[in-house]
Amino acid sequence: MPYTSRGVLFGIFAMAVVVTASNVLVQYPFNNWLTWGAFSYPVAFLVTDLSNRYMGVAAARRVVIAGFILAVGMSIWFATTRIAIASGTAFLTAQLLDVSVFDRLRQGTWWRAPLVSSFVGSALDTALFFSLAFAPAFAALGANADWALQTVPLLGIGTTAPLWVSLAVGDFGVKVALALIALIPFRITLGMFRPQGA
Repeated sequence: MPYTSRGVLFGIFAMAVVVTASNVLVQYPFNNWLTWGAFSYPVAFLVTDLSNRYMGVAAARRVVIAGFILAVGMSIWFATTRIAIASGTAFLTAQLLDVSVFDRLRQGTWWRAPLVSSFVGSALDTALFFSLAFAPAFAALGANADWALQTVPLLGIGTTAPLWVSLAVGDFGVKVALALIALIPFRITLGMFRPQGA
């Protein structure tokens, strides 16, 4: 089943909006272990997985690559250059991994491909993004947010760690939780349309 131009354009638009909003929101900590971006970014994995399921792997890659280009450009405008570089690197790497893992698991149980691909992609995305965006080791990419140099108890209760590490761990936890929740709209959508390769 060939992908449609309208479906790809919708996916690209959704991806660009989600990633740009997340790049702005990640600069605002909610507490010592979450930023507001943790709640919006996991939707990008849902967009990728639905694109992959309904239009196929080639269309999903187009959505990721075009969404990446738009989101990086918009993020430079709305966020910071360092956030845009970190986001672009993490996004492209993690989303293309998500597409590949999803495609390998496509024929299995309906929930396995979106859950496993989102989990693996989220782990890579979190590690790359928070390291590049906030770790002092990557200071050459641009100024750190003032809060990124602080230390806090890990997740508000553990041993002392840099705030950006605590935020990364919290972010990953939210991504995993939202990947589980995203199975609901994914399953509902499966009942509405016939997916690619079904």
